[in-house]
Amino acid sequence: MPRVTWTDLPETTRTAVQAVFGEAKRVDDLAGGLMPGMACRLHADNGIVFLKAVRADSPAFRLYVNETRVNAALPNDAPSPRLLWTAELNGWLLLVFPCLEGRTVDLSPASPDLPAVLDTLALLGKALTPSPWPTAPAVAANITALQEKAHRLLTRHDVGLPGRDLFADLLSGLDLDEFAGGSLVHYDIHAGNLLVTEQGVQVLDWAFAAAGAPWIDAAMLVPRLIEAGHSPAIAEDLVSRLPAWDSAPSDAVTRLAALWTLFRHYKALFGPADAREARVRATTAGRAWVEHRMALR
Repeated sequence: MPRVTWTDLPETTRTAVQAVFGEAKRVDDLAGGLMPGMACRLHADNGIVFLKAVRADSPAFRLYVNETRVNAALPNDAPSPRLLWTAELNGWLLLVFPCLEGRTVDLSPASPDLPAVLDTLALLGKALTPSPWPTAPAVAANITALQEKAHRLLTRHDVGLPGRDLFADLLSGLDLDEFAGGSLVHYDIHAGNLLVTEQGVQVLDWAFAAAGAPWIDAAMLVPRLIEAGHSPAIAEDLVSRLPAWDSAPSDAVTRLAALWTLFRHYKALFGPADAREARVRATTAGRAWVEHRMALR
């Protein structure tokens, strides 16, 4: 599906944005990312801002709404850019942020970014426990979405699935209460949502944020580290430096690893074609993680 651009927005919507931030002198439409909608850097009279937008009838609309609510609740010491403006106009939800100068973090072995990433996640865990958003949705909804895709894959005997019985056994004991907690978790920690800036590592895109166990964000980083070239043992050793990891129940982490992997495997087979290669890489990393955890049992 072609990426939506600035000029695809209704003219009256573009006019409303420019009434707040000044006339658009240049617009850099941004490709990439898996979220539907549009994203661009807007070079306007009053400076450069980052604009993202989604149609109100899009399945992703609720995720953008979630991001606006999270952003309003983040404490001052949370390392994340704050919304400058949001509005729902002409069937579009618009979110405008400061345009941060920086680069995507490097999670590979020996990367100088790793200590800063871990420090940022430790800071987040402290700042967001207890959750500053009392009405945050429970993380169970996110876990249930993974369960649904995992169940579909496990019952599709027309596609190959190495370790089918092992995955089925792991997920048969899953209890949503294992993931419940009083922290606000980002839930989608990966290199694309971590930006190295002069102010340190900033955490972006809170669309999936939810109330849950504080160790979840540490766990979500593990397969991303593996994908970046770390062994599963070293990836877990790195996140073990985060205080929240001490509270992670071993079986719950293994079940989350299995869910994470099956979801990516499902998307590699049946998701958008332009994202399947990335999903295959993620699936490979997830499988390595599951195999490591099973060897520790």
